[in-house]
Parts: sequence; C-alpha cells; structure tokens
Amino acid sequence: MTKRTMKLSLIVSVLALLCLVPSFRVRATAPGVNGRIAFQADTGSGNQIYTVRPNGHDLRQITHVNGEAKAPDWSPDGRRIAFEHDQDTADICADIAIMNADGSDLVDLLQPPNICEGEPSFTPDGTRIVFERFNIDTGEDAIWSMNVDGTDRRQVTTGTGIGVTDPNVSPDGKTLSFVDFNGLDFGQALFTVSIDGSNLSQLTPYDFNVAIKQDWAPDGRRLAFGVNSNLPNPGDSANIATIRPDGTGLRYLTHYQGGDVNAFVGSYSPDGRWIVFRLEDHGSYGLFRMRSDGSDLHVILGFSNFRPRLIDWGSRSGGAEDEDNQD
Repeated sequence: MTKRTMKLSLIVSVLALLCLVPSFRVRATAPGVNGRIAFQADTGSGNQIYTVRPNGHDLRQITHVNGEAKAPDWSPDGRRIAFEHDQDTADICADIAIMNADGSDLVDLLQPPNICEGEPSFTPDGTRIVFERFNIDTGEDAIWSMNVDGTDRRQVTTGTGIGVTDPNVSPDGKTLSFVDFNGLDFGQALFTVSIDGSNLSQLTPYDFNVAIKQDWAPDGRRLAFGVNSNLPNPGDSANIATIRPDGTGLRYLTHYQGGDVNAFVGSYSPDGRWIVFRLEDHGSYGLFRMRSDGSDLHVILGFSNFRPRLIDWGSRSGGAEDEDNQD
C-alpha cells in the first residue's frame, strides 16, 4: 500500500509483537464458463489493472486511476471487478473500488482517513464483498464483509490477532480462507474460518511462508496456494500446492528448485480445469496456465519484464465477447 511506511510504524507502536506487516493483496473463483483473466502490473508509474483472453490475445489496461489499482477480483457473473485503490493523497490510505469489466463506471467506497481497506473478494452470490480492514488508530487488522454498495459492514475475524489478509469465500458461502501472520519473518500460514467468525482452523504451518494469494476450486474441494513465497532461503524456489479445506491431502503441482525459477499462483479457472499463475525464470516473468493437477503447461503471455501479479480468472459474462477455445 502507498501508506506502507506509516502503517508499519503505527503497528509496531501499538502491537510490539508485530514485525511483519501484510500488504493488501487478492480471491475465490466462481463456477462458470471461462472468461478473461485480470491482474495488476506496474506501468512504470504505479500498478494498474489489466485483462487478457486466456489465449494471450487482446491485452487491455482497464484502469488509469490516480495512485495505484491492485488485487482485482471478478464478480461471479463476470460483469464487474472489485479492487484495492491505493489513493495518491495524504488523507486516504486505501479503499475498495468497483467497476465494470471494461473499467467504466468506477466507484470508490471511501472510508475515514484512519481506515485502510483492500483485498476485496466477492461472495459466491455476488451480493457482498469480504476484505481486509486496518485501523490506523488501534492497529487492528481484521477481515470484514459488506454489501457491494459499502453498507452493512461487519467484522468477521482477526485470525490469531497478529495480522490477516487475502480473504476468499468458499463456493458454498459457508467458509472463508485467509492468510494469517505469526509476527515472525516469513511466518505466513493458510487458515479457514466459518463465515460467522467461528471455527478458526490452521491448514498449513507458518513456515510454509504462504503467498498472499490463494483460491478455492470452483467445486470447493481444494484450495490452491503458494509455498515459500518470499524466498527466505537462497536456493529455494516458490512453488504451487493444493490442499483440502480440512488441511489434509497436500499436493505440490510445481517442483521448481534452485531459486532462479519460481511459480506464484493466481486462481482456478471458472470451469475448474485450469490454474493460472506467474512463472518467473531468471528475472523474466510470464503468465501461464496448467491443468489443475499440474500437467499440460500453456503460455498465455511469454517471458518479458512485464510482471502480472495477483491474478484472477473471471467467468464469461452474458454480454461479453466470446473467448477463444482454450484447449
């Protein structure tokens, strides 16, 4: 976030144990027909949101906001995108914005200057958004939910109380997954909680260093997430894994080693057959997709210095143009 330095100093002063401050990042994929892929990328003067077809055609920059546009999340019907807007002003930290799929009709859901909000994700019925909310005055970091117009805001969970981010709701609407921090360097774990804030459960160890981007499969049977995301140890690579919602059945989908090649998960495709992700190879970045079992790698955007981040695959909306066949 653009106010990262201020946020860090305030958390440290309020919570002495907190030594790693999460930035707002993104989302759960709704079942449907595969549409466009959204992501953030640095334009050279800050991050903006782009979309592209699954075959790599028709790359578009759809935001041109002041400040930065980050962490896009598609609505279940593929007609709208929610994202984090890091405002380029002194009195606004970050807020959640919603726009049409082409970037039109953008609306910021503004909050008071001492509230930072980001990491939006639609609920499966499209009526609400879950998000991360940081209170500068109190230092509290929590997952909240609200109606898509910004009304009826409710706190869901603070996790273990150190820091939380990246909320995503299961396809049945009953469970919320998120990344929780233990206050130590590279201490990031995947958690779930019931949508009412009960039944907090830890799925992975903190030393998995889970990436701040994870996603539910459209059938709700598995979650995809990143391991070793901050590359704490030279020679280790970041990889993609999946796990059942009860914490069993861990599977690695990528097996890169050596630290020069790394995979960072984006999301499942709406039909559940693919996973989109960023592949990094010796300082170059590409957008790829693979089958949900890790096989059949396909390039979407080839290797370059263009770096897609916080990737989300949307459903094809009723009014959208047909997407090219992905097989």
